[in-house]
Order: sequence, then C-alpha cells, then structure tokens
Amino acid sequence: MARKPVPAEPALSLVDGLAQLSFVVQAALERCAADHDVSLAQTRLMGVLRDRTPTMNELARLLGLDKSSASGLVDRAERRGLVARAPSTSDGRVVTVRLTRHGRSLVAEVATRFDAQVAVLVAGLTRDQQATLRSHVSHLLVSFAAARGIDLRDTVGPGTT
Repeated sequence: MARKPVPAEPALSLVDGLAQLSFVVQAALERCAADHDVSLAQTRLMGVLRDRTPTMNELARLLGLDKSSASGLVDRAERRGLVARAPSTSDGRVVTVRLTRHGRSLVAEVATRFDAQVAVLVAGLTRDQQATLRSHVSHLLVSFAAARGIDLRDTVGPGTT
C-alpha cells in the first residue's frame, strides 16, 4: 500500500517541535486512560510500576512528586484495586508499591490502545525514520534519567505480579 504524500514540513524550532509533539502524545495517552476512568497521574504511576516495585520514596522521586502527593496518588489507586503496598523484603520499616493483577491488566489495555495511537502518529515516517526516532528518543531519555540517578531498566521482570 502506497503512503500518502507528507505535506511540506513547517519550520519549527526544536523547542517548539518537542513541545507540540508532547501535547499530541499526552493528549493521546490521556484519551486512552480516560476510556478506563484513569487519570493521567494514575497512568504515570502505573507506567512506573509496570516494571519496578519501588519504595514510596523512590516512587515519589520517579514521579517528580513530594512524598505526600505520591502517597495520596497511591491511596486512590489502591482503593480501586490497581496497586498494593507491601513491606520491603530488605527493611520491614519501608513500604514498597506494586501493581495488582487488575492494575497490570489495565496497564496492558491502555498500553495497547496507546501503541495504536502512536502508530498512527508515526505512520508518515518510513521504517528507517521510525528506527532513527526511536534511537534518538531512547538516548535522550536514558541520558536524562541517568543524570538524575534513575535506572530505566526493568527491575521486576516479565510476568511478575
């Protein structure tokens, strides 16, 4: 199937282009989450928890929130059965947070729908352009996280609930 011709590119600055792109991506994610009656903040929470089981302090840092805001976010998600708190295996005084089976299922549903919306967004790019974009985005995010002491590697492993 032939691709539709892509209109001429407007002359956007890097800052304007990234800002505009972030608005489009955030709106798509917000729509996907809203279909499941989940806020964007809860979506971010579950996105962090899908591949790690952080302490409350770590979670607050990963989300860029103060501890009381993170705690309130976890409280609301816990009431919906999306997350659960548990004592740390290394220090019983410390609380960790993980997705429940229901939360993991919801993350998978939102992610599938979001993947489809992003696929539409990048459909005008060739496979090589998409691979280049993926590489640049990954490099930017890993560098940004590493500068803040955040490891983006999966710490939970596949299939962990």
